[in-house]
Amino acid sequence: MDLVIRGARVIDGSGGASYRADVGITAGRITDVSRDQRLTGARVLDADGLALSPGFIDMHAHSDLALLRDPDHSAKAAQGVTLEVLGQDGLSYAPVDDRTLAAVRTAITGWNGGAPGDTTVDFDWRSVGEYLDRLDRGIAVNAAYLVPQGTVRMHAVGWDDRPATPRQLDRMRQLVAEGLEQGAVGMSSGLTYTPGMYADDAELTELCRVVASYDGYYCPHHRSYGAGALEAYAEMVELTRNAGCALHLAHATMNFGVNKGRAPDLLALLDAALADGADISLDTYPYTPGCTTLVAMLPSWAGEGGPDAVLARLRDDATAERIRHHLEVVGADGCHGVPIEWDTIEVSGVSDPGLAGCVGKTIAAAAAQRGEAPWTTARRLLINDRLGSTILQHVGHEENVRAIMRHRVHTGGSDGILQGYKPHPRAYGTFPHYLGHYARELGVLSLEETVAHLTSRPAARLRLPDRGLVREGYRADLVLFDPATVAAGSTFDAPRTLPVGIPHVLIDGRFVIEDGKRTSVLAGRSVRRTAGRR
Repeated sequence: MDLVIRGARVIDGSGGASYRADVGITAGRITDVSRDQRLTGARVLDADGLALSPGFIDMHAHSDLALLRDPDHSAKAAQGVTLEVLGQDGLSYAPVDDRTLAAVRTAITGWNGGAPGDTTVDFDWRSVGEYLDRLDRGIAVNAAYLVPQGTVRMHAVGWDDRPATPRQLDRMRQLVAEGLEQGAVGMSSGLTYTPGMYADDAELTELCRVVASYDGYYCPHHRSYGAGALEAYAEMVELTRNAGCALHLAHATMNFGVNKGRAPDLLALLDAALADGADISLDTYPYTPGCTTLVAMLPSWAGEGGPDAVLARLRDDATAERIRHHLEVVGADGCHGVPIEWDTIEVSGVSDPGLAGCVGKTIAAAAAQRGEAPWTTARRLLINDRLGSTILQHVGHEENVRAIMRHRVHTGGSDGILQGYKPHPRAYGTFPHYLGHYARELGVLSLEETVAHLTSRPAARLRLPDRGLVREGYRADLVLFDPATVAAGSTFDAPRTLPVGIPHVLIDGRFVIEDGKRTSVLAGRSVRRTAGRR
């Protein structure tokens, strides 16, 4: 064997009891798992005191450009992540044409960087297949991709808030089908983000039927996580059942004051649908604050026409006042139908380095320092940063976080935005935080069950037959961690701190992290849907 991991506590991803074993690896695959026989190999790694598990699968990642821009990518590799799912929230960089690419780069600069004029990434692809081919040149960790419905709508319809014509709907069906043919695992939506939010349920159902025909899944950021959250969840359950499509609920939280203590209501809704035969899963991050862009808070009508139209509306005093009224009084759909509380909105990143003094302050605090109204501060920031500012939104509830992570269809997703001077610590800490804080310290889940949530359950959703378990014949995507010390190093004050207690991470049997340090290995590749159309 190429490598023998000797005497590890094997937490195999099934959720069953751990056991002590030697694990042998040859040519990138697990070739032996022996509880009673001492294995030998070209190299032997003594794993006494360490747990061995499958590599963690990040079901909700925003590393679409980071994987290309940063070969090191320790933010994820050091956590034990061996596979990320990209193309989230309905907005990403394929499929596009030249016009669409420029618009989407501007729209999600706050998530990924890559604004027009940024030359750190060569956007030399246009189709989903070409993007996946680009990943195959060598990346830090593996990556799967979701066709982004908002980008597809932008491509076929534009930024207008109107129903698609039959011809435009046919074009969207074609783009989704092509993306799935080329290897995407499903489709995502961002139904509080323009222009994807302009699609009605009939349009989404038609696209989900295409996804279902390829045995993919639909991953919506649904229409509200605040006021009307339960109704929004129920809408997605009903829509996908009508389409015959599997459903994976993105960052399935119950946020804002209106949803405090209401996680059991969500879980009851899901349990009823599961009992009736629905195919549903979800992901969450183990923190209470959310993270997005400041422009995402605006009402949907303010986003019609694209980024340049948004900036024009913000510069017009009368229109800006109308936006303020929707945000502060009505409750904009971009802010999930809840009147915005500026003391919960913390600036976490800016595109313009000259605005770095805003980072780490809430809009309310920054406004107070200037002696002005919060909206005045927010408006100035949006204009001067050309919509590129990211925020933390402190509106979550710990009891909801814990209740949802216990559910049997739960998986882990960081929703990690790596941009900004002060990113959310979930980008660097989600997976060790599950293991250290929620499993070891709080006992919300056993360590074995926690690992199952982070490995075999997401692998099953992605329909990967040879990942997510420590089994003979499976790919050697593996993590060795110390159950007694594993913990997130990242905090809200120091969010880019790497975790502790994860000395080794392997992808295809090659060390990506060795003795706690990042190697130069780029073992990651695209993970593509391979089944044919039904």
